[in-house]
Amino acid sequence: MPTISTDRKLQTVITTFEVNPGTCQDLLDELQAACDEVISKHAGFISATLHVNDAQTRIANYSQWENREDFMEMLRSEEMRARSRKINEMCKNFEPVMYDVVYCSG
Repeated sequence: MPTISTDRKLQTVITTFEVNPGTCQDLLDELQAACDEVISKHAGFISATLHVNDAQTRIANYSQWENREDFMEMLRSEEMRARSRKINEMCKNFEPVMYDVVYCSG
């Protein structure tokens, strides 16, 4: 379960995927499988959540890692590289961006 806080120095990664409405569920299934079978097994993984907009044209993945190096190591793994190629074929584009939490309210 993600915990968003400025107190803990984690690596936050928000990845956005642009998809066609007809392929949104297919990509969601692939992303869930990648998380369950590969991503969550890597050192430093804390959590991941998937979000879909109401038009089913965008998916956002919010993930947390202990540090940047753990996230980068996961991306470079052979299994994830193969899955990333498949994911890339299923969407118009995707972009992972690393963030620092600087403010929380509520």
